[in-house]
Amino acid sequence: MAGWEVFSADFLPADWRQGRFVGRVALADGPSPVLVVDGTVYDMAGVVPTVSDLLAHRLFDPAGGERLGAIETLDWLSPIDLQCVKAAGVTFAVSTLERVIEERARGDAGAAAAIRDRLSAHVGGDLRAVVPGSAEAATLKDKLIADGMWSQYLEVAIGPDAEIFTKAPVLSAVGFGAMIGVRSDSTWNNPEPEIVLVVDADGEVVGATLGNDVNLRDFEGRSALLLGKAKDNNAACAIGPLIRLFDGDFTLDDVRAAAVDLTIEGMDGYRLTGSSSMAQISRDPAELVRQALSEHHYPDGFALFLGTMFAPTQDRDAPGRGFTHKEGDIVTISSERLGTLVNKVTSAKAAPAWSFGIGDLMRNLAARGLLAPRPVLSETVN
Repeated sequence: MAGWEVFSADFLPADWRQGRFVGRVALADGPSPVLVVDGTVYDMAGVVPTVSDLLAHRLFDPAGGERLGAIETLDWLSPIDLQCVKAAGVTFAVSTLERVIEERARGDAGAAAAIRDRLSAHVGGDLRAVVPGSAEAATLKDKLIADGMWSQYLEVAIGPDAEIFTKAPVLSAVGFGAMIGVRSDSTWNNPEPEIVLVVDADGEVVGATLGNDVNLRDFEGRSALLLGKAKDNNAACAIGPLIRLFDGDFTLDDVRAAAVDLTIEGMDGYRLTGSSSMAQISRDPAELVRQALSEHHYPDGFALFLGTMFAPTQDRDAPGRGFTHKEGDIVTISSERLGTLVNKVTSAKAAPAWSFGIGDLMRNLAARGLLAPRPVLSETVN
């Protein structure tokens, strides 16, 4: 995709001037939360210092913000800051089957094709129709156990409890145009194009964006206990381009009906495309948020990856070896109402080190005088 290194309105939805968006930009003195309203970008740091605060106070009106330059002139970051980054796994039938295949192949891509055929013959049709936690799900579980095909992945796919895990530390996510990293010792991995819900400190979903929940199929396939190594690596979480706020024209129903498209373009001429339909998700997004909240409280809110049905199986090199990333791959994730997220693949070792943490942010905000006590903010809800 020519020109992707420079962010522009081309990467936002066609109706972006009618919607309201939240993001973060790197300014000369540090990162600032911004609002994009009627096509204008406003620096909101003088009103609230973080995106987390902006969402908590529902400050979706640019009053008090400072106008910034054209969207193309700004250095865009991941649109979240203090939010915890959570993820839901195994939420689509197709990706469920691929997780089971990874487990049974023990991380060996060459063994995947035969296992895929056998498993699909057993459960392919049934799994797409079953409601998680239902009586039908329990019956299917008994059948699969009897056939010797049960898996811990099927447990979270059709059982009562969703898989919810912490994807990345606070402030570690990269944004539009950044390098994304896979571990240098991984030989079987893939992008995971997903919609990401943004939840405020009160547990309310306030908007949505796009994300790449980069996955190492060989690590997780060897053992689900290696999930942390498979998921949480330097530059392995991309979110962006901006958070689209819910309003009268964009709601959770738009997320439920969305399509998420993926294109991978390799320096070797390889090209892969795919699409996920959120209508095929096994658990409703609101239910996934409820399970992520559990009995815990997130005082700075959280971002929740909703999972993907896309698990690339198209061979890239040798027949039967499936897909894996190569250095320099361009990954483009897009959805009509959310825009386009573009990143370039490298190794987690070669990607720029994550060096700006919570302590750095607090020191930066304090030095800019943005942590001084403020009067009670009037809340503006759009």
